[in-house]
Amino acid sequence: MRWFLVLLLLSAPVWAEEGLASYYADKFQGRPTASGQPYDRQALTAAHRTHPFGTRLRVTRLDTGQSVEVVVNDRGPHNPERVVDLSRKAAEELDLIRDGVIRVEVEVIP
Repeated sequence: MRWFLVLLLLSAPVWAEEGLASYYADKFQGRPTASGQPYDRQALTAAHRTHPFGTRLRVTRLDTGQSVEVVVNDRGPHNPERVVDLSRKAAEELDLIRDGVIRVEVEVIP
């Protein structure tokens, strides 16, 4: 029982938030992100306002439970009602393309 509790505590997310997610338009393909890396719509990346570049995040779609792991390489979203902008590839993993904006939970992966 003690080991289970220790494992549970170690696997708990360090940080999480809920809010709206959207994704980058294709016109940004190849343009530099705030980290200096070019935006690649086929990479599993994201923009977040506060997490350092290189932070790994798990983004979970709240209505379906689908999730994707991404790496922060840009700043944003610039819409104050949203908490994260996803690359096209990450958006496809969450079936976000059709909906455009979805409710998500964003967790830091230690």
